[in-house]
Amino acid sequence: MARRNTVPYSKRTPEGDAYDKRTGPVHDAKGAVMVEDAVKSSRSADSEAFLFPTSFAQQRLWFFEQLYPGSAVYHLSTVLPFDGPLDRKALEDSLGDLLDRHEALRTTFTALDGVPVQLVAPSLRIDLPLVDVSQPAAGCLERARAAASTALAAPFDLGRGPLLRASLLRLETDYHWLVLVFHHIVADGWSLEILHRDLRALYAGKVSGEPPLLPALPIQYADFACWQRRILQGERLNSLFAYWQKQLEDAPVQLSLPTDRPRPAQSSYRGGRCGVWLNASLTARLRALGQAQGATLFMTLLAAFGALLGRYSGQSDLVIGTPIANRTRSELEGLIGFFVNTLALRLDLAGDPSFAALLERVRTVAAEAYAHQDMPFEMLVARLAPARHLSQAPLFQVMFALQNVPSGEQEETETETEGVLAPANRNREESTAKFDLLLSLVDDGRRVTGYFEYSADLFDSGTINRMAGHFEALLAAAAADPACRFSSLSILTEAERAQLLFEWNATRSEYPRESCIHELFEEQVAACPEAIALVLQDCPLTYGELNARANQLAHRLRRLGVGPEALVGVCIERSFDLIIGLLGILKAGGAYLAMDPGDPPTRLSAMVRDAKPEVLLIHRRFLGILPEETVKLVCLDDAWEEIGRESTDNPVSGVVADNLAYVCYTSGSTGVPKGVAVVQRAVVRLIKEAGYATFTPDDVFLQFAPIAFDASTFEIWGCLLSGGRLVIMPPIAPSLEELADVIEQHRISTLWLTTGLFHQMVDSHCERLGGVRQLLTGGDVLSPDYIRKMRERHPQCLLIAAYGPTENTTFTSCYRVPSAEKIHNPIPIGRPIANTEMYVLDDRLQPVPIGVPGELYIGGEGLARGYLHQPELTAERFIPHPFRTGARVYRTGDWVRYLPDANLEFLGRRDQQVKVRGFRVELGEV
Repeated sequence: MARRNTVPYSKRTPEGDAYDKRTGPVHDAKGAVMVEDAVKSSRSADSEAFLFPTSFAQQRLWFFEQLYPGSAVYHLSTVLPFDGPLDRKALEDSLGDLLDRHEALRTTFTALDGVPVQLVAPSLRIDLPLVDVSQPAAGCLERARAAASTALAAPFDLGRGPLLRASLLRLETDYHWLVLVFHHIVADGWSLEILHRDLRALYAGKVSGEPPLLPALPIQYADFACWQRRILQGERLNSLFAYWQKQLEDAPVQLSLPTDRPRPAQSSYRGGRCGVWLNASLTARLRALGQAQGATLFMTLLAAFGALLGRYSGQSDLVIGTPIANRTRSELEGLIGFFVNTLALRLDLAGDPSFAALLERVRTVAAEAYAHQDMPFEMLVARLAPARHLSQAPLFQVMFALQNVPSGEQEETETETEGVLAPANRNREESTAKFDLLLSLVDDGRRVTGYFEYSADLFDSGTINRMAGHFEALLAAAAADPACRFSSLSILTEAERAQLLFEWNATRSEYPRESCIHELFEEQVAACPEAIALVLQDCPLTYGELNARANQLAHRLRRLGVGPEALVGVCIERSFDLIIGLLGILKAGGAYLAMDPGDPPTRLSAMVRDAKPEVLLIHRRFLGILPEETVKLVCLDDAWEEIGRESTDNPVSGVVADNLAYVCYTSGSTGVPKGVAVVQRAVVRLIKEAGYATFTPDDVFLQFAPIAFDASTFEIWGCLLSGGRLVIMPPIAPSLEELADVIEQHRISTLWLTTGLFHQMVDSHCERLGGVRQLLTGGDVLSPDYIRKMRERHPQCLLIAAYGPTENTTFTSCYRVPSAEKIHNPIPIGRPIANTEMYVLDDRLQPVPIGVPGELYIGGEGLARGYLHQPELTAERFIPHPFRTGARVYRTGDWVRYLPDANLEFLGRRDQQVKVRGFRVELGEV
């Protein structure tokens, strides 16, 4: 084979010593697989190609191609614009000369005993088809970009080649694009710059008739591959591996970035890109910041990227990959080939360091990594042998790259590359992605530009667009105050902050905020005294009758000393007496202590001892389950004859909207039941003009929730304060069939079901829910499949996913489920209901971006007063409002995130609390 601009192979190694590539190991440093015999004859005069071992990087891509044949994931493209008259024949000949100059472009791959090897063709020519996209003139640029994208996506055959293809696009008579597409196995990003330089020089020489002034190539890529395999053996390899093994010991397996979709079982490698542009002023400030710390711009940008990932993921230990040119010797600088290596940089964000301190940590990590960069990433992965997954890359899933381009060179090609490549490559939703996320930047000496490349399996374009904005905001904040802790660096724009804190919490509406529960009930009595208020097993009770009995009980309770803020226990199963008892307590001015007779006696005893009610309303058969406490007992089933002699007039209670309405005990982070003290206004805010549902006198509610479960607040008062009919489920535990019978028989129009019960009913009796006008469900994670089935079967039913801790009076947010084809997965917990505020905050009580997890804090007029007799716990959980003077918010302990449409998604708990059939349970209490 005639060799142009080369020296004999026995002299062509990066070390300059005599190394015959024919005897080099092919598979790994241990020499496990050798092809010496096959290679010995590779230089015979009649051989059609020369056979050489692959580099370690090429070996990895060859195996990838066997798994995903024809994939475009490892394709590279570049566009060279030609403005002016074009000599197509000269350009085609120049491409041939380029292939003669660089062996890598004439290389294909085959396998010997399952091991890939390089086949270098003695010569190769490629076609240069001309595609005219110039007519009509309008839209020619879009057609050219589409043609370039099509060329990029077309598959390569590594065994047949060629692994470079070219096409010439005519946009105007004297304006063309030369589109070149490579497989990454024969070229890298550095190679593209060499190709531009060499091809333009070769073309200029053809056109002018003068020989091009190109330096001779001392070696070819195959020489590097053989040299790499020879030196990476023995003690040198062991020393390199020892460093990386220690550096990555116990490193996190995955960076838990918040994604728009769950990770699939296998990556599709579909991707998208989002542009990044840092202006010259910010770039200069970042450069100065790095210089002050003895760090490069690469290190400064990497530290900021790591800080951003830490803010997004909540992790303080993360691994970021970065490519390195791996052209450590001058002989390699002018070669086209796949030299690039990958370094796994482990960043330590522990202790919330200042940005300056974080930059120092990054500087140290990067400097040590550079000193050990000769370890091929492919060999490192093979030796570390991490668990492999088809859905994610090993060791890290996020990459960072910074390319330096001299400013003069950038000025020369800026109109070309910016006009041609930026629209096609920097902002597109159809691309490929090898990793979950890649931040690829270019420094031209004046400013930094680039793009985020992301996995479309995991992220939406809007998410990455926001991330790009947060990256720029964080950089600006770090440049302004490098002494600031990284967790305190602002990443939100003013517009985002206003949206999260104010626009999405603009829920104030007019409702009777100064009225009390019993007053609103009495308004319904006055409006429709003969209307049916309660139904139990076909026995009705009118609003007038219910009001009269409740008034009689209220007068009796007042004789027993019940008035504003007095607590009255209610230990009665579902019945007329239960509703009469609640109303009677409120009319007397007191507050009820909700007690479920079905609860364990120990829990009921603890509630009585803690709450110290002044009076206890009870049915006689439950007396034995309560402790013998010094409390006034009223056994309603024995006392009605005496109570019936009291006045039926409405008593004057003297209570106001800020007075206590009820106390409901729930478990929490302490594992000890605690009483949530709810005021009158909070209940009224739940029912009146709340916006999440509509309540009318025509509605029929089912009262099914135990009184100790705050869903009963919605069922009872949602009905009775709206003039509707409340059907009381008999106190025995019904079967699903019996529940369906009641729903159908009484034509229930407004229904609350816990998540578990909703799933069961949809599974077994979905068709019998057709008469329900609005169905609310929640308390646990909802299955999209069941939601979809209900929505498809009964599209006329308003299906509402509801969320809310007891501390914010039953419901905090609601999600109106859309049509079946638009249902989210998972089902969101929705947006705040009227007169309610919801904030997703970090540990510094600052808002986190859309899509980023944070703790949920709740404000507004549904907040409970606090925990009964527990001022310290109240102060811990009901804290001063971080954004409004004189108000409070409740710290839920729930981990959530905002979705782009302003709905909230529930992610889990920060403590050990769990839900059982919709009830909050602390495992420590069990």
